Amino acid sequence: MKLDAKDILLGALALLTVWYVYRLLSALRAAAREAREAREPPWIKPRAGLLATGFITNFFDTLGIGSFAPTTAMFRRFRLVRDEEIPGTLHAGHTIPSIVQAFLFTKLVNVDAQTLILMIVAAVGGAWLGAGAVSRWPRRWVQLGMGSALLAAAMLMLVTLVKAGPGGGNLLALPVAKLLVAIGVNALLGALMTLGIGLYAPCMILVSLLGMNPTACFPIMMGSCAFLMPVAGDRFMRARRFDPAATIGLLCGGVPAVLLAVSLVGKLPLDAVRGLVIVVVVYTAVGMLRAALTARSDVS
Repeated sequence: MKLDAKDILLGALALLTVWYVYRLLSALRAAAREAREAREPPWIKPRAGLLATGFITNFFDTLGIGSFAPTTAMFRRFRLVRDEEIPGTLHAGHTIPSIVQAFLFTKLVNVDAQTLILMIVAAVGGAWLGAGAVSRWPRRWVQLGMGSALLAAAMLMLVTLVKAGPGGGNLLALPVAKLLVAIGVNALLGALMTLGIGLYAPCMILVSLLGMNPTACFPIMMGSCAFLMPVAGDRFMRARRFDPAATIGLLCGGVPAVLLAVSLVGKLPLDAVRGLVIVVVVYTAVGMLRAALTARSDVS
């Protein structure tokens, strides 16, 4: 049987998944050991709220809404994760569900292999650089960065909701000039993703602006996330900037949600859900920025 470029890509993703699971288990064991030494309560068993968060956000993530902004909103509303640990937890916990999405959509949706692979590589490079910086930021910087990123994400969601953005074209492959633009922008989106601004909405707008078929965005955005999130997540875990219990909750709640959502793609009225998510995201962004400004006034 002859393998095509997509088969090789998925084979590489399978190897990356094995490596990431090993790194995740190592990080969880290290965190458990540190908790025992500090005589802190056990955390391995995630609370019901964390499992529910993983299920809800990954269900709608599979339908193209994105998971980072809604997860951040739920984390802050119910005080599930400390602000400075949210970016790392998003990457560490949502990685495996995103990989499942990539395996399902890469083979189902047609797109040029060269365009797909180069855009994925660009996103991974951007995320690696971004995670290295964000994992060292103090709490207030994370609050300011995530608050601003969430407002940007809300605006992009609004553009998608009101269909004010470009309608796209019929291209499944990009000519050289447009491909170079796509590579550069996707690298930037990968870096911004480490701040909590999801890649889905801006990637949809990007491929539409370049004249691609909008359906081609699904393997591009899901493949980009599936490859960049293990890399970024590992950097956050090495820096101990993630919440172990929340990570497990997102993973365990997220995988079954992805499998359920795949069977319902195209059958749900998503505009109302997107509108609700926009309101929640703006509220969370304002709260995040207010917390950062309050912390500054307390110090001064």
